[in-house]
Amino acid sequence: MADGDDRQATFGSDGSLETDTTPDATGENDFGEEKEPNETDGGYSRYVVSSLLQKAVRRSDEEVAAWAAWELARSGYAWNLWDRLNLYVVEDLRAGSDVALTIERYEELATERWEPAEWKGRICAIHAALAAARARSTREASNADAYFSAVAEVRAEARERGEAPAHDFPVGDLEPEGRFDAIFDGHTGEGARRDRGTHFFKTHGGRVGPEGEDEQSARWLRLAMLLDDETDYSAEDLDRAVEPVDPENPWEDGGGEAGEGRSDGNSVGDSDDPESDRRGSLSDFSE
Repeated sequence: MADGDDRQATFGSDGSLETDTTPDATGENDFGEEKEPNETDGGYSRYVVSSLLQKAVRRSDEEVAAWAAWELARSGYAWNLWDRLNLYVVEDLRAGSDVALTIERYEELATERWEPAEWKGRICAIHAALAAARARSTREASNADAYFSAVAEVRAEARERGEAPAHDFPVGDLEPEGRFDAIFDGHTGEGARRDRGTHFFKTHGGRVGPEGEDEQSARWLRLAMLLDDETDYSAEDLDRAVEPVDPENPWEDGGGEAGEGRSDGNSVGDSDDPESDRRGSLSDFSE
């Protein structure tokens, strides 16, 4: 990639801080004319081509995405291309998509092994753009960020007025005995104060779903609980520990008090260390 010191700071059409023409992007365009700053070889603004690339990825238009990537790469704006493609991974693609690693590998090949504007570098650019365009498009992360940010303002304004907010975060106040009671195990100060040790964690805090544990993992968990000399588990406890959570209400089985009448031998109150009492002893937990 071109050295960042060779770029002049400027603002793009979207108001974000960009960098100006690099030495690789100078010279003549396809028409034999001296290129203007931020002009591509085809005579386009790189800002416009970059925006086109993002919209093409978002709309799954493979041909247009491939062309836009090729145009930026061949015109000396590979640094701009790869920066934007990596942004699109988090802004426009579904979370968990393995295309992020694919694009990272293509960038590494194009910029570290080969020259970005040469044939191999351009091929990598096209591959990366096609991979992004073929991935599942969504604005979920950006939409979530905008929504949560707006709710944060609503909550703050409501508190200042001494009123209940018209919109709230999906977790409410996060209090014990509430919907998310399962989170208050020995890993939290409140859970430690309630002596919620290994028993509570295994039967509440450690549950997974909605697919649940596979057969082998469930077998290991049951045996580990049965072989635990310090904690007593009933048959109901064993079943609950491996039972998938309800996909419609994954927090439904989050209630229950510490040990539910049993001692797990690892009560945080037994520690002589005040700091340990406050945070809870986590040596007997596994996540």
